[in-house]
Amino acid sequence: MKRFLLITVVAILILVIYNYPKLNILAGYSAKNTASSIFIGGRSLIFTDTTDNNFSPVDLATDKVDFESKVASSSAFGLLTRRAIYREGLGAVLTLNKSDENASYLIPKRTAVDHNISFPFGNAAQKDTVFKNIDYEKLKQTVSSIFGVDQSRAVLVLYKDQIIAEKYADGFDKESRLLGWSMTKSVMSTVFGVLQHQNKINISNRAPIASWQKDVRKNITIHNLLQMNSGLEWDENYDEISDATKMLFLERDMTKMQEEKPLTGTTNASWNYSSGTSNLLSKILRKQFVSHQAYLDFWYSDFIDKIGMNSMVVEADLSGNYVASSYAWATARDWAKFGLLYLHNGSWNGEQLFTKDWVTYITTPTPGSNGTYGAQFWLNSQQQLKDVPKNMYFADGYQGQRVYVLPDQDVVVVRFGLAGFEENRFLKGILESIQ
Repeated sequence: MKRFLLITVVAILILVIYNYPKLNILAGYSAKNTASSIFIGGRSLIFTDTTDNNFSPVDLATDKVDFESKVASSSAFGLLTRRAIYREGLGAVLTLNKSDENASYLIPKRTAVDHNISFPFGNAAQKDTVFKNIDYEKLKQTVSSIFGVDQSRAVLVLYKDQIIAEKYADGFDKESRLLGWSMTKSVMSTVFGVLQHQNKINISNRAPIASWQKDVRKNITIHNLLQMNSGLEWDENYDEISDATKMLFLERDMTKMQEEKPLTGTTNASWNYSSGTSNLLSKILRKQFVSHQAYLDFWYSDFIDKIGMNSMVVEADLSGNYVASSYAWATARDWAKFGLLYLHNGSWNGEQLFTKDWVTYITTPTPGSNGTYGAQFWLNSQQQLKDVPKNMYFADGYQGQRVYVLPDQDVVVVRFGLAGFEENRFLKGILESIQ
């Protein structure tokens, strides 16, 4: 019996030790998502646990929230607990030690919301127009078709700068902030476009990474990174412990992991989707400014708030870098403004934020991507969505977060939810609604 008990204890210890890193990431995901959902998204703990965190194995964590301190904690079977804090202006972040909770930090300066100018150039009510060429009943049916089983939370359709369809699931409305996940990559790319237009950066230049200057990586350009075509090693896998999960849930500075990876492919010929690359690009952006405060402010002052995306919050890591791979929140209406900026080739209410050449750039297929990827945007150049125009392009996030831009049709479509949906059928229905 003693031998049996000893063997059992040893087996349990081995099991715990082997799975401890997984439990660390599991609890980390739950704590971070809980803090963001409640303090940015404005949701309750019950709602978050029964929807956003209700999938295996994250649903095994036990979540608690301290509303006064704005801290969320998640326990994995009582074996370990991870904590995430909310920082005004910077969103939620996982802590690595107790001192992180009391550390000082800079916050971005924001512009006041314009409630005088009508949507989309302001946030006052839009001047509604009834378009005779739109079959509103078919449009309504198409939009409604991806709610319910498809778990959509928000859908918005813009046509000629006007909202022609807008629907929300129970518990959500036009004021609800929604997480874009990897659509944040497209937001980050746009910051480069703004800087390029201001002649403050040249994306053809070599990436300004000091640690690369004495090896073959010194030839990697900013352009290569924007196209995710650097040839750097990276494992983007969310089903197990990988580069991506370690970066998001274990790192203080999320820009470092990709920087430290070796070259395993051929630069400009080896496309590899990498959230690490997007965060490295965030570091490169930070290097363009004389101070950390200037870096934090620029994203908003010269782009996000400039187009009235005042609800947007781009979350930062513990080192103060915007997490460009994954963590931008905004209302569906503000995400629609993002698409509209591209539909208007960088012009916003008479001001040029970036040029039409930038739109051409981000929609040019990356070598090796089979025509599916541009510069932090996804493409339909090979008509993967067979009933949708080839020149449609979109920002893409986990679980089907989308901002579609359809230039020829003067249409922007926004969709948020918790599960995938039939994109081709959905977009086809919208296009057929507009004669």
